[in-house]
Amino acid sequence: MVLDSLATTPKAVAGNGAIARPKMSYAEYLQWADEDTHSEWVDGEVFIFMATKPIHQFTLEFLHLLLRYFVDLFHLGQVHVAPFEALLRSGRSSREPDIFFVAQANLHRISKDRLVGPPDLIVEIVSAESVQRDRLEKFREYQQVGVQEYWVIDPRPGKQRADFFRLNDEGEYDLFGTEDDERVASVVLPGFWLRPDWLWQANTLDPFTVFCEMAGLPESFAAQVRQQLQAGFDTLRGLGD
Repeated sequence: MVLDSLATTPKAVAGNGAIARPKMSYAEYLQWADEDTHSEWVDGEVFIFMATKPIHQFTLEFLHLLLRYFVDLFHLGQVHVAPFEALLRSGRSSREPDIFFVAQANLHRISKDRLVGPPDLIVEIVSAESVQRDRLEKFREYQQVGVQEYWVIDPRPGKQRADFFRLNDEGEYDLFGTEDDERVASVVLPGFWLRPDWLWQANTLDPFTVFCEMAGLPESFAAQVRQQLQAGFDTLRGLGD
């Protein structure tokens, strides 16, 4: 049976770096996949992803924190990271974007099990095996289903490319920012901006300090807040002794 044959597939994928593409129905896919499985179902095929490299994870966590700080502060909606299912085209495509944002007005699309419909913004972090999928296949699909902004970030050494796309009135993506820009501002998230070169320093930069810079606050402000928090936690620990 299809489900039985997949019992050892994730281990095989992690070992040889390939992506398995077993065929099954969407119903079978839901029965097979669990909450810890990072996979996607597209047109009857399952794509099972190997574990990410540290540079991928550093970049993802850095961007996730910046977006969460901003979105939560202004109550703009929700930010999620993979594995979180986005059913973009019923009966056709179930994706798990690296990061996605859903605006407050569209939160009704998130059920208890998954997002049904397009996010407002998607970020994909490119890895060696995902270049074509992120730059071609997902580009076309996200454009077709109406994802308003699509950021494609490639942090790999020697690559370090960032492409920021937004949907125009004709329903096609326009490139509005690249790694060559000093700063790139989002339209979906008015007021949110970033310096693309931050992305290549994601494992060394402090997201809170960067967020303060985005807000126009001096670096000393972030240091003062940290000192106050440290003092408060030291007091709490002292009370517990």
